[in-house]
Amino acid sequence: MFKFLTHKPLWVNIVAVILLTSILILVFFGSLDYITKHGKYEKVPSLVGKNVDEARRLLESKGFEVEIQDSVYLDDAPKLSVIKQSPEGESMVKVSRTIYLTINRSQPPLVEMPNLVGFSIRNAEMYLENLGLKIGDTTFRPDIAKNAVLEQLYDGKPIEAGTKIFMGSKISFVLGDGIGDEEMKVPDLIGLTFVEAKILLKTMNVNFTPVADAGVANMDAAFVYRQNPEQFTMLSDGQKQNNRIKAGQNIDLWLSTEKPVIDSAAVVQPPPSL
Repeated sequence: MFKFLTHKPLWVNIVAVILLTSILILVFFGSLDYITKHGKYEKVPSLVGKNVDEARRLLESKGFEVEIQDSVYLDDAPKLSVIKQSPEGESMVKVSRTIYLTINRSQPPLVEMPNLVGFSIRNAEMYLENLGLKIGDTTFRPDIAKNAVLEQLYDGKPIEAGTKIFMGSKISFVLGDGIGDEEMKVPDLIGLTFVEAKILLKTMNVNFTPVADAGVANMDAAFVYRQNPEQFTMLSDGQKQNNRIKAGQNIDLWLSTEKPVIDSAAVVQPPPSL
């Protein structure tokens, strides 16, 4: 071939090169549509919920490329199922385009258990939710910190902060019931002002509910003339027995502007009716 070209005039060679180049260009552009599948579109199937292998086979059979873009963990979705796709299902896109998939992990990721002791149950539950953990059973034991977390448990055993567990695990709590374990004598509050009674009861961690008579404008300066439970219970033999109360329990206090009169037998005389 080269011998043939070298024995021809230069202009013939130039024309031959031009013709050959033109033919190659025409062939290239003529086959470009076939190579790129120009103008050919296909509907993307809906893949959410399907197993990733099934989704891959389905896409490749339609001429699409497949790429796993991300993985997440949802405990209410099948393992290795498609959670999200881009473009979305039923979209018309060009054949050979890459379809990006987000799949559900086959195993949940590990998270560190926080220290929730001392948290209120509501805050502890929110904290767990942010970590992808779930709240399990709750039990109570005597403690003045009502609904505060006293212990955190995993599989029925105490779990320390920093322990790695699978996302989606259930954490159980032991909570304070708001009532202390130790019993105390009910104090005598009759004749005290409400502010004095409040100070005393707060030092005992005992709750109180005031019931003010009509005409009481300044509750703190009002006097306690009745309380429930009372300091004593009268027995059948005439003896007095100290009533007892636990921290976290409640005492009702009746208030009046008049200071009550207490006789020698320590019987409360209610204030005169208005």
